Amino acid sequence: MKTTSLIRRTVLATALLAITGFASAQTVKLTLAHGNPPDNPRHIASVKFAETVKAKTNGRVEIQVAHSAQLGDDAAMVTALRSGTLDFSANSQGAVSSTVPEFAALGMPFLFADVQKAWAVMDGAIGKELGDKAAAKGMVLLGLWDNGIRQMSNSKRPIKSPADMKGLKMRTPPDAVTVDIMQSMGADAQQIKFSELYVALQQGVVDGQENPLTNIASAKLYEVQKYISLSGHKYESTPFLMSKRTWDRMTPADQKVVTEAATEATQLQRRLNKEVDDKLVADLKAKGVQIDTIDRKAFIDACAPVYTKWTTGPIGEFVTRVVQAAR
Repeated sequence: MKTTSLIRRTVLATALLAITGFASAQTVKLTLAHGNPPDNPRHIASVKFAETVKAKTNGRVEIQVAHSAQLGDDAAMVTALRSGTLDFSANSQGAVSSTVPEFAALGMPFLFADVQKAWAVMDGAIGKELGDKAAAKGMVLLGLWDNGIRQMSNSKRPIKSPADMKGLKMRTPPDAVTVDIMQSMGADAQQIKFSELYVALQQGVVDGQENPLTNIASAKLYEVQKYISLSGHKYESTPFLMSKRTWDRMTPADQKVVTEAATEATQLQRRLNKEVDDKLVADLKAKGVQIDTIDRKAFIDACAPVYTKWTTGPIGEFVTRVVQAAR
């Protein structure tokens, strides 16, 4: 009788595990999507993450990586994460801030002097709070990857002062802070998907754009842009996110594996992104692009209204704390 009862309890426990979690013997296939090409540090780190998870679960958890916006743009991927139809995404600060507005605070103009300062802020209390806010919206923040300090390029003229921005049609991502920055500088901000940016620049739909040098190089934007200005006007993170629905189906052991693999991938991605960015000025000059510096004070002064707007807006208290942490 005792043996029968034990068998019944074992069968019931196994059934519950199969329903609510990833049973230890079954192969689990998950998907990680992002919008960058295969040679970008974002993709390299994504592949490393997938390989680490597979190795640490003895091949039981397999993660397929879809690059170059194969599964939709960043905004679509955020929606898919929240609904559970996508498991992981190395996404964009702008798209995520549409759902979790506080992420936008990391992008205040001229906030971080270098990426290491940004990392220090993101790895502290600010990053933990962003993780809590993401979880409330159905996403688990596994890490804040680096998307670098953003620079400007265009096909019309060198940009050295805000006056040079007047009348330029500048592409921005779907990021409210970036739009505000471009407009405060006198440009006409136009939102275009990153996957469509090269063609838009090539056909003159827009005159210029702003991105980290890493993205400018990997997307070959230098082929259709003659001038690059080292403006350093904005920092951008890459939130590495997981669907909370997928997370909740995992056993504690698998959650630990994912967390550890994400930490390793975050360190790799940041290192690679900085290494690539550091050498790209010389590489881009060699490709015939004119590289200019800016009147930094003039641009900072021009962006003062952006701070006024965001520190007095709905997330003003959080923005103020981020600024204080940075400075």
